[in-house]
Amino acid sequence: MLPSDYLKRLRQVEVRSRLVSEQLMGGRLTSVFKGRGMDFADVREYVPGDDVRRIDWNVTARLRKPFIKRHIEERELVVMLLVDVSASGHFGTAADEVIASGTGAETKRELAAVLAGALAFSAVRDGDRVGMLLFSDRIERYVPPRKTRAHVTRLLHELLYTEPQSGGTSLTMALNYLNNLLHRRALVFVLSDFHDPQEDRWQRTLAATNQRHEVIALRTVDQRELELPDVGLALVQDSETGEVMELDTSDPEVRAKWAALGMKRQQDLIATFRRGRVPELEVRTDQPWPQRLQKFLDYSAKRRVA
Repeated sequence: MLPSDYLKRLRQVEVRSRLVSEQLMGGRLTSVFKGRGMDFADVREYVPGDDVRRIDWNVTARLRKPFIKRHIEERELVVMLLVDVSASGHFGTAADEVIASGTGAETKRELAAVLAGALAFSAVRDGDRVGMLLFSDRIERYVPPRKTRAHVTRLLHELLYTEPQSGGTSLTMALNYLNNLLHRRALVFVLSDFHDPQEDRWQRTLAATNQRHEVIALRTVDQRELELPDVGLALVQDSETGEVMELDTSDPEVRAKWAALGMKRQQDLIATFRRGRVPELEVRTDQPWPQRLQKFLDYSAKRRVA
């Protein structure tokens, strides 16, 4: 049964998504979505001023004069949103004033919803199709790609109100499902906190998926995953495994170890994405992120063209 404030909550997330997409990002996302699907057309002889990075060295060596590759842009792109809806997404500790400002979120899942909505609105505005795959350690919901604003509203509804059948996380399963589903190259956004215990498996699968598609990782983070407040004795539960432990947060050494573990995990994830050549951005529930997202996507688009 849907909660009594269903329409209000859906409308709030939809409005915030539109705001990020249309006002803060403007038309800047066009460079990210358009041109990602480039089909090879032919080659032509190099002329001064051409980008030397487009030289076809095989043809150049065979004909003994420089030639460059010409590509044509696909008229329509498929954008897929892979959104982690495992139990860890319900975690969130952002202050009320941060949430009220419109730049924060109550939970990582709500943050993912606003992110996904902003990307989806930008895609359909550019005439591209956008679909969504919700996953935990199983496929929770698949919504095929379409390109209408009403479709984006449906995506937001599914994201906010789908009740996962499991609390765990399997990025490997989700990525393999996507690879079997899509035979045409797509732009894939993975929105997750990447709390998947099978690290070696999902890291290899992510790198392989990035060879078939264009993958961008948006990593959702809450401040308490990186630092503990001094609140005395506290019971801490792992939302995915159910494991409970007691921590003395008044102990500076305990807080320092927590911060060190959080920092190490951050650094390990960044190294993983770099090895797989996957652009990644940390998005936090307690910090403004739209302008950082805009700059990140602009930079990712420039790297792709280069």
